[in-house]
Amino acid sequence: DNSSEFIPQCRICRRQAREQSGEGDHHEGLSSDEELTPTEVDEFQKSKDNVLEDSRKIFEDVHADFCDIRKILLKFQEWKEKFPDSYCDAYISFCLPKLLNPLIRVQLISWNPLEQNFTELEEMPWFRAIEEFSDAEDVSES
Repeated sequence: DNSSEFIPQCRICRRQAREQSGEGDHHEGLSSDEELTPTEVDEFQKSKDNVLEDSRKIFEDVHADFCDIRKILLKFQEWKEKFPDSYCDAYISFCLPKLLNPLIRVQLISWNPLEQNFTELEEMPWFRAIEEFSDAEDVSES
């Protein structure tokens, strides 16, 4: 079976071709088959920029009280304090994840944990707001 010999030979050929062409940016251990061409990188960046631009427009026509997670959670906190029975009967703790999901997803569109200077989830404003809300719920229940 020549297939086991074929793979190393291909790698040797690609390495020799890179050395002859002067490509010095290849990292050993990475397959050159997986490397993106400059055109592919440009297309990806343009597509990414378009998605980020579109994501900024999603909530531009929404009242500020309904697109800010902290403000939304404050409304629910007020409801819980003023009408605890109604709040409990509405199973709000089960509804909040579905309600906040689109708001959080928009904020995570540009988040990339593989970048060197990425923001930890725990440091993001929406995470802190949910954490504070959860702590307030735990205090009021106890």
